[in-house]
Amino acid sequence: MQKTENTMRRRINIPARRRARRLVLQALYQWIIAETDLEEIEQQFFSLEFKKEVDIAYFHELLFDIPKNVETIDQAFSPYLDRDISQLNPIELITIRMGVYELLIRKDIPYKVAINETIALNKLFGSEEGYKYVNGILDKVAQNVRADEISGLKQGTP
Repeated sequence: MQKTENTMRRRINIPARRRARRLVLQALYQWIIAETDLEEIEQQFFSLEFKKEVDIAYFHELLFDIPKNVETIDQAFSPYLDRDISQLNPIELITIRMGVYELLIRKDIPYKVAINETIALNKLFGSEEGYKYVNGILDKVAQNVRADEISGLKQGTP
């Protein structure tokens, strides 16, 4: 089974997936700020943004599944906030939702990868120190929803 997981990981085009995450952040920002329909946003991105190699299937999954699961996602991280969710700036909110989605739903993505990719996006688009806040929230969510994976790594098991 370990060999199958490693083979699956090698098949993932990491730069294409990273571009998909970056575009999803931009697309979800448009969804939140302009309240644009998700299908319309997707069509805009297909026509304008997909000149470089992008994991289109992952872009589509995140673009539609994060909003579809937004209540579950928000419930997973809200207890760890030091302010009301409405007080988060849009980039913090979107990146936290993206990271929590991967932690909750995409168990095939190691928790460290989910957190690191989210932090990288927040550093790129967020406020100067916002990534530290996002990292703290995601670490707490990971300890809750990926406890077995984290304890396995601490004990030295793959």
